[in-house]
Parts: sequence; structure tokens; C-alpha cells
Amino acid sequence: MSSGAVWSNRGSDAGASEGDGILAAISRSQVAAHGREAAAMAKKLLKSTGKAAWIAGTTFLVLVVPLIIEMDREQQLNDLELQQHALLGGPPSVSAPAK
Repeated sequence: MSSGAVWSNRGSDAGASEGDGILAAISRSQVAAHGREAAAMAKKLLKSTGKAAWIAGTTFLVLVVPLIIEMDREQQLNDLELQQHALLGGPPSVSAPAK
């Protein structure tokens, strides 16, 4: 196919036709195809990463946060008992952790 045949099929405005031809050629290129494939893979990866982050976050909120709150309450209770024993003058007794 000659270059004249390519230009004659493009339309009357040569400047716009040249730009359309270059953009069309670029969009059909191997690099553009690999770019689209990489973008699709990145989208899938981002979606699955978001799902994993949601699962990890909700699991943390449901299981770990109540544990941390309970451990803090236990520590405050132990500190209060130590303060009471110090005020009353008795030797501080260290209670064993509940099983």
C-alpha cells in the first residue's frame, strides 16, 4: 500500500488526519497493548489488596482492640490495688494473673 493511498483514505484535512494517524498507530502499538495489560493487572491487584486490608482491619477491630482494652483495665486494677496497699501500710501483694 502506498503512502498516497493511506493519506487519501484519511479525509480532507491533512493536519487532523496526520494527528489521528499517529494516535491510532500509537494506540495499536505493542507498547500500548502492554500498558493496557499492566493497567488491568494493577487494577486487579489494587482491588484484591483493598479486600485484604478490609479483612485485616475488621479482624483487628473485632479481636485485638477488645483484648487491648481488657489488658489496660487489668493493669489499672493492679495499679489501684498497689496504691491501696501502699496507703494502708501493708506489704504490697502481687496477685497472680487470672487463668
